[in-house]
Amino acid sequence: MAERIGGKIWYGGGVLVSAGLTLLIPVAARWSVYMLIGLRALEGIGEGVTFPSMHALLSRWIPPIERSRAVTFVYAGIHLGAVIGMFLSGVLCEHGFAGGWPSVFYVFGITGCVWSFSWFLLCYNSPSVHPRISVAERQYIEKSMECCETSVKLQTPWTKIATSRPVWSCAAAHFAYNWGIYTMLTCLPMYMHDVLQFNMMQNGILSSLPYIVTWLIMMGGGFIADWLRAPHRLQTTTVRKLFCAAGLLIPGLFLIAIGFLGSNRILIVTVIVIAVGSSGLAVSGYGVNYLDLAPKYAGTLMGLGNTLATVPGILGPQVVGALTYHASTPAQWQKVFYITTAIYGFSAAVFLIFGSGEIQDWAKVPPTTADTVQPDCGHSEAQNTGQGLRDVNEIN
Repeated sequence: MAERIGGKIWYGGGVLVSAGLTLLIPVAARWSVYMLIGLRALEGIGEGVTFPSMHALLSRWIPPIERSRAVTFVYAGIHLGAVIGMFLSGVLCEHGFAGGWPSVFYVFGITGCVWSFSWFLLCYNSPSVHPRISVAERQYIEKSMECCETSVKLQTPWTKIATSRPVWSCAAAHFAYNWGIYTMLTCLPMYMHDVLQFNMMQNGILSSLPYIVTWLIMMGGGFIADWLRAPHRLQTTTVRKLFCAAGLLIPGLFLIAIGFLGSNRILIVTVIVIAVGSSGLAVSGYGVNYLDLAPKYAGTLMGLGNTLATVPGILGPQVVGALTYHASTPAQWQKVFYITTAIYGFSAAVFLIFGSGEIQDWAKVPPTTADTVQPDCGHSEAQNTGQGLRDVNEIN
């Protein structure tokens, strides 16, 4: 749907629904546990539309040479949100209004609603419909794309997508990354409390540290990845595989190392920070890869891949709960880390073998379509070139 009618309404609407329901969580929690579960499920529906919509928008706005840094910049916001969320949640639980913990949902719910209204005012589906973009910038973006946006709605090649090994390898890496992130995001505070014996305030601060490092590494990795993809350096496929493997294998090795650190809390926290932080490198691999493989269908690929990659959000906490239900001990948590490392290793191998950074044949706009259909941008190549030269002369 985002590819057909644009990602603006779906992305902003998804966040608005999720934020609005967040405001109702304290009431639902006091009223009925079933109401609480129902609201959380509805929030998931609202959040579920955001990633496909985001990629549909990125495919229209981001030139190929800038993909890594742009996508990682956007993804880094997730981890910056985790940092702010964990830190403020600890503070609000201890010192907040409305009895402490309810203030967490009120503050973030209101913030999400305000953000959504700002989004609807400022965001547009593509450069061709943005009222404030300069002509030079719009032409630069449109001429940099693999294909110009056309008025013809091409049929989605479902069979080609379903049988594409690069697509499945990308989804496998996405699954592994989310397994580690979801497991640590939802269960790290419990580990900090039960095993490392930190109080609520310390827990909130220390649980946010890994995501500060992830945010920094993710943004830096995007710039390095685009630098490596520049002409006469490395092929896009090589860069994607390099970053994906590093972002999955390095965290796995550090998670295993936790079992050999005894009860040294400072050292364990340091290793966890490195393990979670280094996983940010993987986004310059799999996260951008959906756009590499099929920019025209990036939203669809992300929708399918993220459906598979959301499973860890369901299974990860269940696995942790099953292993630590009777005894939340270092030995039981080490089993959690071993499972995560095994998933990392398997998915990294799949991506290294079958992954690709090149646009797939089935994702290219047919030449007859490109030649005969008038682009939405409304200018021929010659007109664009002439206008671009006039813009440069005017600037000079």
